[in-house]
Amino acid sequence: MNKYSNAERAEILVQALPYIQNYTGKTVVIKYGGNAMTNPELKQQVMEDIVLLRLVGVEVVLIHGGGPEINDLMKALGKKPEFINGLRVTDKETVDIVQMVLAGKINKSLVSLLEVKGGRAIGLSGIDDRLIEAECKNEALGFVGEVTKINTKIITDLLKREYIPVISTVGSGNNGEIYNINGDIAAACIAGALKSERLIILTDIAGVLTDPSDISTLIPEIKVSEAEKLKSDGIISGGMIPKVDCCIRAINEGVNKVIIMDGRIPHSILMELFTDEGAGTMFLKG
Repeated sequence: MNKYSNAERAEILVQALPYIQNYTGKTVVIKYGGNAMTNPELKQQVMEDIVLLRLVGVEVVLIHGGGPEINDLMKALGKKPEFINGLRVTDKETVDIVQMVLAGKINKSLVSLLEVKGGRAIGLSGIDDRLIEAECKNEALGFVGEVTKINTKIITDLLKREYIPVISTVGSGNNGEIYNINGDIAAACIAGALKSERLIILTDIAGVLTDPSDISTLIPEIKVSEAEKLKSDGIISGGMIPKVDCCIRAINEGVNKVIIMDGRIPHSILMELFTDEGAGTMFLKG
């Protein structure tokens, strides 16, 4: 038995109309984090949300990570993952593994899922058309890149042709080196270069909480000017600090609004864009 009558379904669509009109023709960048990608059913729903956005005229760019799958392959090959301040130590063998997993397996599987759901998607890596240019971030980290330039032409060309660009976060150095790029940083830089209306960071946390053990303490909005005090007060701490810094960077580089939200909630993207309720913590100018 259907949960909603035809009349109720029609009313839901009508209520979504003003939100759809607000985003039609605008660019929304979605960062799909590795830990938020582990549930196959939720992954299907995320792909459905993205296809729906594209079909109602929203220009969607999907940027993905894949940390858990990189770890799995490294372990299968007898190589222990190492991290410094949350960044993967990436020697030559590891950067080859990163490229195989991100630009190969994960990227193409997401493209396939989007197409099964009725979308038109093209898989890219940051290497293609030198989309992400980078240099060595820290010699101790090996082939971990600091973004120096984003070349958006290949993205904008695909958007004009109504494709969904699906981008893996490896980048190119000046001498042909391949660099592993932090997914949140890459998303912030790409969204900034596109001057996107919204950057949505899907992860496995609800957002910024004043009490990490109590989801009811979620902070729904944070102005950029308030972030430093929240850090000094210890509310933004640990692994949330670099994620928040990426949100601030995106705002400073021209993104209108950035949101961190829980990708484990079914259809959280649609809740955020097409309802008053929204989801997660939104970062605003000011």
